Amino acid sequence: MEKIKEKLKSVRVRLFITLCIVIMFLVVCLVIINSLVLENFYMYSKTKTIKEVYRKINQYYTTPSLEYNLESELKKIAYRNNFDILIKTDTNLILFSTDKDFLDNLNRITDITKMQENLAKTNLIYKDENMEIRKVADSTTNLNYILLTGNLVNDYSLYIRIPVAPIEESVRISNEALVLIGLLTIVVSSFAASLISRKFTDPILQLNEITNQMAKLDFSKKYRITDSDDEINELGKNINTMSDKLETTIRQLRENNRELEKDIEEKSKIDEMRKQFISDVSHELKTPIALIQGYAEGLVENVNTDEESKKFYAEVILDESNKMDKLVKQLLELMKLEYGKREFNDKKFDLVELIREVIRKCDVMLEENQIEVIFERNKPIYVFADDFYIEQIVTNYFTNAIKHAKQVDGKKQIKITIEEKEEKARVFVLNTGEKIESENIDRIWGRFYKIDSSRNRSDGGSGIGLSLVKAIQTNYQNEYGVENKENGVEFYFDINLKEK
Repeated sequence: MEKIKEKLKSVRVRLFITLCIVIMFLVVCLVIINSLVLENFYMYSKTKTIKEVYRKINQYYTTPSLEYNLESELKKIAYRNNFDILIKTDTNLILFSTDKDFLDNLNRITDITKMQENLAKTNLIYKDENMEIRKVADSTTNLNYILLTGNLVNDYSLYIRIPVAPIEESVRISNEALVLIGLLTIVVSSFAASLISRKFTDPILQLNEITNQMAKLDFSKKYRITDSDDEINELGKNINTMSDKLETTIRQLRENNRELEKDIEEKSKIDEMRKQFISDVSHELKTPIALIQGYAEGLVENVNTDEESKKFYAEVILDESNKMDKLVKQLLELMKLEYGKREFNDKKFDLVELIREVIRKCDVMLEENQIEVIFERNKPIYVFADDFYIEQIVTNYFTNAIKHAKQVDGKKQIKITIEEKEEKARVFVLNTGEKIESENIDRIWGRFYKIDSSRNRSDGGSGIGLSLVKAIQTNYQNEYGVENKENGVEFYFDINLKEK
């Protein structure tokens, strides 16, 4: 019940419900108006039509012409207007009739002996000295008609009958169409309302999330500024500015309190929370920033005056800067992959040639570590993907294999194999050495995770490589993983053989 109440408070849901109610109200109003107005308008239109037909037939007898056949013309008029015509003389001789039952029906309605009874059942629509139009009911057939009774210039009697049933049917069909159109309009409008409300509520939800993180002293999230020049975009800019200023202020407070923290032996709960916050914010950048700061201070204070030491200090700063640059680029690439902001440039290429090129680039590392590489595939295997990202996967697997390869039976080995199955090719990279503990099998794919808890920086690892593999394969919806083998560890990944 609480969840339902929360949903009803949503702007998106309220907008949807309001729009549906408005549409339903309009449809009901249209149905009511249609029922009240359409039939009367139809009756008015038909009355006008039969008046014109009366005058036209009267004109035929007033000014006869050999250019047309009167009977043929009357049939055309009756067919076009969907009504019956009867003409008879003053001696009741029928000159023309479009329906053989018309006379019987007419006699029932206009029988002199029942005139008073029938008059009570008729509704006068129009009357002048030559004709009258009534809405009449046939008690035998239970049908209603519009009946014109008129006298022509030659004293002939003219009767025109129009059934009312098609009029009522038209009203019914029109109402049904309005209901159907209304339902379709509600469906389409609800979809449009969802899109429109999402456009307005998504930035608000994003701002809400950012402010919640700011309340927790986490300033890593920023509002994504768009090209639109509206109030929400302006609010996002102001929140980003406030976040930057707060972060700068807190950083300055940390620097001012750093020396005081060294003298405090017992940490209070607030200090522990602050340390945890610093650890979360700085993450992997904490170590390189500390190294750069330390060596930079050494250069400024001339801790070592000889040129060789200064060069060493500068090289450390440059090396750590490069590592930070590489880490930031990897993080940006990982975020683009994880949030679907990276478009793949898929094309057909030779997977075997790509793997051989990665092995060639790592020749120096292989020689330094005395590792034997076994890759016996020579026949090309053409796959369809972005070769840049597939090369990243192969390079990550291969360099990890070099770092962790150890001697088994007196030698270090890396074995690469490829299996083709249906529309996929699976690449395996096996290195001899220690197995991965079962509790770490799933953790190694996480961001910044390293099996080595000491996180030795000498190997240049950032703990992002396997996260990139996971993000790439997730985008391609292909499998990847790792398995412990008898003599080592084997990583694998799938790649498409054909364009999807």
